Amino acid sequence: MTTDQSQELMELGRFFTISASQFDAGQPVPEMFSAAIDTEWHRLLDDPAYADFCTQNAGRLINHVENTGYGRISWITAYEEQFGPLPKIWFTDADGAVDEEALARYREAGEVWAEWDCKPVPGDGDDVAPKTRKVIAR
Repeated sequence: MTTDQSQELMELGRFFTISASQFDAGQPVPEMFSAAIDTEWHRLLDDPAYADFCTQNAGRLINHVENTGYGRISWITAYEEQFGPLPKIWFTDADGAVDEEALARYREAGEVWAEWDCKPVPGDGDDVAPKTRKVIAR
């Protein structure tokens, strides 16, 4: 990863890391509640480098599926143990506006209650991002 990547991209990578850990531990599938980070995810889905990004951050391909809901975000403690407190970008909408009230509640209570409209799921098949094929010259 380069140092000039956006905060949204960096946080998406962290989300993928947490997602892979949750998958491996049989924990609930993480909920994507940040519109700003989800917008970056949608942008990256169309990028040929998506599989490499997944491999770097999750060790496997991560698929994106629609899934709506509202509730306590289940993976916050796992994130904090690995990366520290959630940064403000998690409380930012797709237009760049920060939900200061939700951010303040998180900082006060250490929990996030939010709506989401998608989630990650492990890639089908090998659960690993596609490997480079060997070409054998004959």
